[in-house]
Amino acid sequence: MTATKLAVAGAGGRMGRTLIRLISESQGAAVLGAAIEGTGSPFLQQDAGTLAGVGALGIKVSGMEGLGADIDGLLDFTTPAASVAFAEAAAAYGFVHVIGSTGFEDAHNSAIVRSAMRATIIKSGNMSLGVNLLAVLVQQAAAALDEAFDIEIIDMHHRAKVDAPSGTALLLGEAAAAGRGIDLAGHCLRGRDGQTGARPAGDIGFAALRGGTVVGEHTVIFAGASERIELTHKAEDRAIFAHGALKAALWGRGKPPGLYSMVDVLGLGPKR
Repeated sequence: MTATKLAVAGAGGRMGRTLIRLISESQGAAVLGAAIEGTGSPFLQQDAGTLAGVGALGIKVSGMEGLGADIDGLLDFTTPAASVAFAEAAAAYGFVHVIGSTGFEDAHNSAIVRSAMRATIIKSGNMSLGVNLLAVLVQQAAAALDEAFDIEIIDMHHRAKVDAPSGTALLLGEAAAAGRGIDLAGHCLRGRDGQTGARPAGDIGFAALRGGTVVGEHTVIFAGASERIELTHKAEDRAIFAHGALKAALWGRGKPPGLYSMVDVLGLGPKR
């Protein structure tokens, strides 16, 4: 198979530049086909390789007009609204869309589900292979331990992160809820303050910490009577998310339309 031709959305951001560097180091598995930025970006028309520090690649940063049928996949760590627009482009042109953006609301998710009827979309609250393996373990633990074990999820990120709980925390919460056979939306505890009363049995609690330059730390606690189980993942470099996204794009090439997750990429999801 020829090298997978990839576009990078948000090419001027930290993750975008990391993705461009990783593609340039992929030893022929992938090549950069387009670098995308929003209207008014100061990075428009700059060489994407120079911007990422890997030398000129002959690919100028452009708007969405850089996407087309010659692109095999798009790596997208942007915003929910932008991801919805990119999903529509994926449905129109037939490329694989890897979504690492977070902070989605129900309307965004519904729009992406519609696009996935015609496009191969891989979406995850965290593209790290380790985090997604953790999610599988959390689901298994939640299924094995009954409501005598309370579930609490703690996430910590750098001070500039704009959404809470993090997409990863919600990913882990969904895994725990799936293990318990419940709907997370109906059993979600956030933001305790004041006289809250006793903790309701069966709910899944979240706590978000923000400060410093922390890349990402997540712990899922199963707290029972006189014993506690803690499952933790600590991200030390944002490159782990880029590696996962690239793996997802390569995996998704040739897959039929549908909404996939990183658990599918790892081969741990249900057979389709």
